Amino acid sequence: MREFIVEADGGSRGNPGPAGYGAVVRDAVTGETLRETAEYIGVATNNVAEYRGLLAGLRAAFALDPAATVHVRMDSKLVIEQMSGRWKIKHPDMKPLATQASRVFPPGRVTYEWIPRAQNKHADRLANEAMDAGARGERWSEAVSTAELHAAPRVAATPEPPGDAAAGAARVRDALAAGQAAAGPAGPGPDAAPASAREATSPSGGDAARNPATRVGADARTQVEVDAEARDAEARVGADAEAQVEVDTETGEHVTAVRPAEAAADARAAQAVAEGGITRTDADVRAAAAETPAVKTEADVRPAAKAGTSAENADTRAAKVDADARAAKAVADTRAAKAVTAPGWAPADMGAPATFVLLRHGETPLTPQKRFSGSGGTDPSLSDAGREQAERAAAMLARRGTIQAVVSSPLARTRETAGIVAARLGLDVAIDDGLRETDFGAWEGLTFAEVRERHPDDLNAWLASPDAEPTGGGESFAATATRLAATRDKLVAAHAGRTVLLVTHVTPIKTLVRLALGAPPESLFRMELSAASLSVVAYYADGNASVRLLNDTSHLR
Repeated sequence: MREFIVEADGGSRGNPGPAGYGAVVRDAVTGETLRETAEYIGVATNNVAEYRGLLAGLRAAFALDPAATVHVRMDSKLVIEQMSGRWKIKHPDMKPLATQASRVFPPGRVTYEWIPRAQNKHADRLANEAMDAGARGERWSEAVSTAELHAAPRVAATPEPPGDAAAGAARVRDALAAGQAAAGPAGPGPDAAPASAREATSPSGGDAARNPATRVGADARTQVEVDAEARDAEARVGADAEAQVEVDTETGEHVTAVRPAEAAADARAAQAVAEGGITRTDADVRAAAAETPAVKTEADVRPAAKAGTSAENADTRAAKVDADARAAKAVADTRAAKAVTAPGWAPADMGAPATFVLLRHGETPLTPQKRFSGSGGTDPSLSDAGREQAERAAAMLARRGTIQAVVSSPLARTRETAGIVAARLGLDVAIDDGLRETDFGAWEGLTFAEVRERHPDDLNAWLASPDAEPTGGGESFAATATRLAATRDKLVAAHAGRTVLLVTHVTPIKTLVRLALGAPPESLFRMELSAASLSVVAYYADGNASVRLLNDTSHLR
């Protein structure tokens, strides 16, 4: 089921006065803008314009996917509280609009959140574009809108619990916005004022679309960022090629070729193993990349563009670049020699690894509501959608035919998922208490927003430190990691050289991946893990681990 975010706003220049609305539909996972809509509606009040914006945004989302769930974000406290059912609707002009908005999607598929005006700049600017167009006697056109390009940087979103797709996407967008702000603002613009007061600061000729100097500056920064990303991608190609060989040293049967390039890399890796080639680990590749100063950044190059730079300085810099290149080659040669001679780098007699196929359980009734659901709550069973997801995972794993044992967390949702898969594979299910989900204490069954409202200090501490426990004596992420490390070691010893399906939860799977990568605890908040997704980690006899797959949901599509 797709998830959309709808941001909407409306304004009136006079209240009542010439009015317009704007709305934007985003993909909740990626943050991508999917649709913009805006309209000049003649003379109306601010609140009526806001309701018109809400209605238009919901209709746009419905047109994209009638089966989606929608999270509405607006800076109108009135609209949010009324549509949430907490405030009564008394105004005769707003009642029919609220009724229409409530009927676009079935009950329970739309949630509402109030946000500060500073976080609603995109929709606010769309509303002002519509009012500007109306003042010129024109209709607003999405084709010429610059609302997204010139909206003010988004205010950092409140962090969400691990695994929340919308929160992960929001954090990425906020980081990008912060980076763009640090690079230099596009200059003061009319979008800095609220919609209801924009007529004083946004004359019809005042936006950046009609200011060539502003557009040129923005485009130049964009091109610099694109160039930098291209250089970084090119620099990573070699490292990725080497790392892929180590990833696929067994058989590759659990590796999903998400991209054609990965499929080609898998084939090359399999050939290298068949020929007895020596492989390098991901850690070695990362270390070499960290110590290799071969790729120069834009900051290194930028001073060379300054007027008045002498030819002598240019020669000096050229010599330094050449020296850097020689140093990089020396580092690479040294590491290549170590890879061949060191006894720990995948000798031929190490044997097959213990391969853990990590299956997150299917959805429960709490999953789409994004509620904390750990080992200390109501222990919900799978929903109908969750059982269907488990059946699809079982069918895919049966086609692969590589699973030799099934081990499950003791919680109901994982035991039910494991039972469906094991029945398809003709295997029994073993239960290991170490695979249970984190205990979220008093937060069990609550949404992130509800925890933020009731236990703000405890939540802030939990987000800041892996040692902090949820309110009421829950389990910290540090304690979870200790438990999972012990469980991992026990299962690796018991299943050496075998492929085992572990049916477990979000935090245990992310923790096993984090430990395999040697990543810091905060990486738990930077991974997305969907219901019934598959991840794979292989554990070798020398203690090394290889992450082969993360969050594969291809069997669900």
